[in-house]
Amino acid sequence: MGKKKRLSKKDAPSNITENETIMSQDDFIVSKTDTKGFITYCNEIFVDMSGYTAEDLIGANHNIIRHPHMPQVAFKLLWDLLKNGKEFFGFVKNLRKDGGFYWVFAYITADYDLNGNIVGYTSFRRKPPRSAIEQIEPVYRLLVDAERRGGMEASGALLAKFLKEHDTTYDALVMNLQKGA
Repeated sequence: MGKKKRLSKKDAPSNITENETIMSQDDFIVSKTDTKGFITYCNEIFVDMSGYTAEDLIGANHNIIRHPHMPQVAFKLLWDLLKNGKEFFGFVKNLRKDGGFYWVFAYITADYDLNGNIVGYTSFRRKPPRSAIEQIEPVYRLLVDAERRGGMEASGALLAKFLKEHDTTYDALVMNLQKGA
């Protein structure tokens, strides 16, 4: 029997729909990846929310669930923080296997070996407040539009301008939205 094909972003659905699946208030999605972003663990809630089987997800690149409405600059920020040993908090619109989507409030942290080397990442996701989605989604749309016109540099500049105009940092913005402020 041949080796199972490892799913990646190019295997994600292209039939994007407006069908939203909403997490339950008490649900936590948990997944682990190696340092390259390949899934090494996923809990049953992740399986249910994504629409993939556990067999599909284990070994797949985590970007299989990256929704095209998510700005690339958000993931650049995520990876910059993680590679520097910091934690990431953020709102993420994820793509389901059926082309639908679900929103999460994500907390991602690095996993270390006994010598202090990063050996992988763990992500915990829960249901975000609807008020946070309503506020962050238009910002994400602007960032995605900026990326289409001028690449990640343009969306990064737009994000920096947005944060400066609102006299806040990325972390403060995310935490205030999560609190419903």
